[in-house]
Amino acid sequence: MQPATISMHMSNVETIPGKTITASLGLVTGSTVRAKHLGKDIFAGLKNLVGGELKQYTELLNESRNEAIQRMMMQANQMGANGIVNVRFATSNVASGASELFCYGTAVVVQ
Repeated sequence: MQPATISMHMSNVETIPGKTITASLGLVTGSTVRAKHLGKDIFAGLKNLVGGELKQYTELLNESRNEAIQRMMMQANQMGANGIVNVRFATSNVASGASELFCYGTAVVVQ
């Protein structure tokens, strides 16, 4: 089952151009932990020998980023926000072969 699509203004700075922030609702976060796929990891190791983009990892990171953003937006929506400012991303290793992609920002109401 797909979650409902949430419309949210987002910005990586303190404001949303053309909008006025009328309320700041606090910190919102979203994260996902993903493990590398063994087959993709072997292919990436071979690709690393000759150089070039590791497309399997690029796809994995894009999926992870999108999932973390969706989770952050769902939390902001539950708080009554229609925008998120100061959006940031961070990554960390949580286990051998598994990484967390974390995003956070400030939930706001904009007009």
